[in-house]
Amino acid sequence: MLNDMLYLQAIERFTELFAEASKLDLLEPTAMSLATTDDRGWPSVRTVLLKSVDIQGFVFYTNKLSRKGRQLHETGRAALCFYWQALLQQVLVEGSVKDVTDREADAYWATRARISQIGAWASLQSEKLSSREELEQRFAEIEARFKDQPVPRPPHWSGYRVVPDMIEFWQSRPGRLHERDRYFLDGGEWRHSLIYP
Repeated sequence: MLNDMLYLQAIERFTELFAEASKLDLLEPTAMSLATTDDRGWPSVRTVLLKSVDIQGFVFYTNKLSRKGRQLHETGRAALCFYWQALLQQVLVEGSVKDVTDREADAYWATRARISQIGAWASLQSEKLSSREELEQRFAEIEARFKDQPVPRPPHWSGYRVVPDMIEFWQSRPGRLHERDRYFLDGGEWRHSLIYP
């Protein structure tokens, strides 16, 4: 239930913390670790960038044919971890994964730098690459193909929305007596609990 008051409180709390982190001199405050598993339960993790957040969830974009894209398709689940060292705060998010709409993907695609758009076409993300020259050659071919025209969004490139069923806030404290506040979905209702560090 996305309109539950506890859930709204958790999203508002994240939004305020994210705004605070964004005001700091951080190279990439939107960076988050994205954990997925394959259909055997084998985990993998990588860093991606948060592109939007609201009560519908946390959005990022990628090549859907990549390893992460395949795993998200297989399991429909993901976990996110934000860590802002300057604030000594961390946020964990776990939930189900949904595709963003084509309209949302197109709108975000239009904001990307042209070089990034061409790169999205050129990279066979997560596939074996024989040499750097091969990638550069693919990039040059795509650049020539779309010369003097807008670069369309590739059919395999889009976004995912992680719809939370758990959001946990972690605040560092002396003696490792950290504060942990967990908001979680339980039996269709959002609940809140303090957690031992």
